[in-house]
Amino acid sequence: MAAGGFEKNNNNIKESEEDLKRRNEELERELKKSREREEQTRVELQKVLARLRLAEEAEEMLCSQLGELEAEAVTQARAYHAQIISLMNQLSKANQNHKAAITV
Repeated sequence: MAAGGFEKNNNNIKESEEDLKRRNEELERELKKSREREEQTRVELQKVLARLRLAEEAEEMLCSQLGELEAEAVTQARAYHAQIISLMNQLSKANQNHKAAITV
């Protein structure tokens, strides 16, 4: 009976070794998948960062263009205002000349 117990114990050890081997293989597969997902995530992150840099550069360009347009708009508004003042003065002088001509 001692030999039978030894064989049974030996079989249990072999089964445990096989179970551990299968579990180890399973863990290795999971680790490989995890590393692949990590690499995919890293690649996606790099793509997102590249798009972010492009968006930031575009934003800077747009802000610069907007600033230039705002400066141009202010210059045009000042010129328009000066033209209006000039026309008002001309109209006022013409009106005064007209009144003076009528009273003479």
